[in-house]
Amino acid sequence: MSKYLPFSHDNQLALLYLGENYFTALVDAIDNATHDVALETYIFEADEAGENVSAALRRAAERGVKVRVITDGVGTSRRLPYIEAWHGSGVMHRVYNPHLFGKFGFSRTHRKIAVVDHEVAFVGGINIIDDYNGGGGLRMDDPRWDFAVQCRGPVVAEIVMAFHIQWLRLAPGYLGTPFRHRRRGQRARLHAPYAGQAAFVARDNLHNRRAVEKAYLMALGRARHEVWLANPYFVPGRRLRRALTQAARRGVAVHLLIGRKEFRLLDTAVPWLYAKLLDAGVRIGEYDMRQLHGKVAVVDDVWATVGSSNLDALSLFLNHEANVVVLDDPVVIQLRDHIRAAFAQARRIDPARYGERSRWRRFRQWAAYRLYRLVMKVLTRGTYD
Repeated sequence: MSKYLPFSHDNQLALLYLGENYFTALVDAIDNATHDVALETYIFEADEAGENVSAALRRAAERGVKVRVITDGVGTSRRLPYIEAWHGSGVMHRVYNPHLFGKFGFSRTHRKIAVVDHEVAFVGGINIIDDYNGGGGLRMDDPRWDFAVQCRGPVVAEIVMAFHIQWLRLAPGYLGTPFRHRRRGQRARLHAPYAGQAAFVARDNLHNRRAVEKAYLMALGRARHEVWLANPYFVPGRRLRRALTQAARRGVAVHLLIGRKEFRLLDTAVPWLYAKLLDAGVRIGEYDMRQLHGKVAVVDDVWATVGSSNLDALSLFLNHEANVVVLDDPVVIQLRDHIRAAFAQARRIDPARYGERSRWRRFRQWAAYRLYRLVMKVLTRGTYD
């Protein structure tokens, strides 16, 4: 898919902001299912959100709907209390890589997708976990900043196929993917000639190793006016960092919103990458008003992506991820407004103050980044650059 993405048009798309709105739409779709429900998630938590979704899955299975669920072996507890009830009601459940290191290596399924009756699908960054659940029994004061897109139309078929392939991979006795899904792509122009253009971009370790990264690179390479990019873990490889700096140097207003206060190592390592970005004119904001979990971007008010892929080594080079790319749709402007509002609340990185930081601080940032890079080089078998 070097120059092309599998765009289809005449899709009906809706942006879902925060888990509360996502879960309402998801449960409603499952409750109206008549044939098939498929759900894949990294985290399925035993809390109010998890109970509501689990109950909807059971209700669907009990009325004869084919229900399949994929959870990750690390992201979701193997002691999840719903599993026995799922089996009793007919919900089929498979686990991706049940152990930290398994037959799929160290990779995780980090995707958050759901499809109902091959008619409506959901793609985004929202796990099956309550908006205020901070993990470890902690309750957050504010909901996670996150998004999903509800899709109807031709793009749903691509999402169905991605789930189907993943389901086959997890079948007992799996030895290898028996086929490669070949998709007809359209050139990734930033101005779409049709309404409701959308493309589903799935990353795996077989045939689509750099799919998400390439989608970003194509959009950034064609950017002419403005970029808004928000991500909780910003440690991309050299190609993506270079694309951001090149865009800024040719006059594009590049805004980078980065999450903070979730992992101490990343909080220390990520600022080491600011120097070249700031020199090129990239505007950086660190956001810690609440947990920034959205993995989203908007380019020139016509291109947008929403999905599960962080801009770090694990998401770009190891884990299974899923994003949707949207062109010339109201979703793009809605998403831009959300990112812009969050950026206005963020702490701006001043280039002068950044350059004056102490030698000790510079050393800590350098050491943290080098440690992160070394570990990721090992885990990704050298593909992280």
